[in-house]
Amino acid sequence: MSPLVSILIPAYNAEEWIADTIRSALEQTWSRKEIIIVDDGSTDRTLSIARQFASGSVSVLTQPNQGASVARNKASSISQGDYLQWLDADDLLAPDKIEKQMQHVSASGSARTLYSSAWGLFAYRRNKAQFIATPLWEDLPAAEWLYRKLKLNLHMQPATWLVSRQLSAAAGPWDGRLSLDDDGEYFCRVLRASDGVRFVPEARVYYRSSGFSSLSSVDRSDKKLESLCLSLKLHVACLRSLEDSERTRAACVEYLQRWLVCFYPKRLDLAKELEELAASLGGRLTVPRLPWKYEWMRKTLGWDVARRAQVWVPRLRWSLVRSWDKMLFRMGC
Repeated sequence: MSPLVSILIPAYNAEEWIADTIRSALEQTWSRKEIIIVDDGSTDRTLSIARQFASGSVSVLTQPNQGASVARNKASSISQGDYLQWLDADDLLAPDKIEKQMQHVSASGSARTLYSSAWGLFAYRRNKAQFIATPLWEDLPAAEWLYRKLKLNLHMQPATWLVSRQLSAAAGPWDGRLSLDDDGEYFCRVLRASDGVRFVPEARVYYRSSGFSSLSSVDRSDKKLESLCLSLKLHVACLRSLEDSERTRAACVEYLQRWLVCFYPKRLDLAKELEELAASLGGRLTVPRLPWKYEWMRKTLGWDVARRAQVWVPRLRWSLVRSWDKMLFRMGC
């Protein structure tokens, strides 16, 4: 009998998208699948919409709001699949995404191989998704994959991965302390337990950029900044556990320097922790510079004003882009 794949969907206040996301899971051409949706204490209609899809192969659970990591752990704990497909509540899978990856599973025969896929960014019109290849879109050893991620500041969207039950067990649960970049940290551990990444280019995921209210956006809240700081430290530790060399330590310092600006001027205590970590790696972090269009604000109006502008100007721009795309979507364009 072919392997069972569990499609696991954590959901929080996703009433606008959840139905389409569940349909994309149901439409998978891989027939042996189960779908588990865990509502994380939504205050909108997410739970009631999800329950409309409940069936023998679709389970819908709910819990008090505890965060996406806790919801994912709950979904995983009751799943029965040989392989796990993570799917955020606003993203979509191409109909043959899982089948394309499972074809490589059959050819490989190793439960320790981690499978990834192509992903494209979109707002409302899926047919306008932009698939832009990066140096992570290759078959790679785990250490090389993580080295490229940190050095080049790249990422893979969570739904791209197909993870065996064996790999998931070896990696351990999602870290409930993290409210930001929990997926990045989790898949670091999955990578560490794997025997490498097999990239399946014909498998596709549609990653919805749902705006800056998203849990994944870096804002000025203490909770998110503390989560980001912890995730950065855990990334560094994970890469060094795979390969502790001059090149990986240098990549870790570059990684910390790139993200240092997020902690200015609000959490200089966290910035100091990262500076100390960089020093232990043989490097040194410098006071971050803002892009030229905000640097003049910093010099004349101070860090706080400049950082607020750096956050809000892109938000305004993206809001306009999304509004335009939404209008065209409703017009059927």
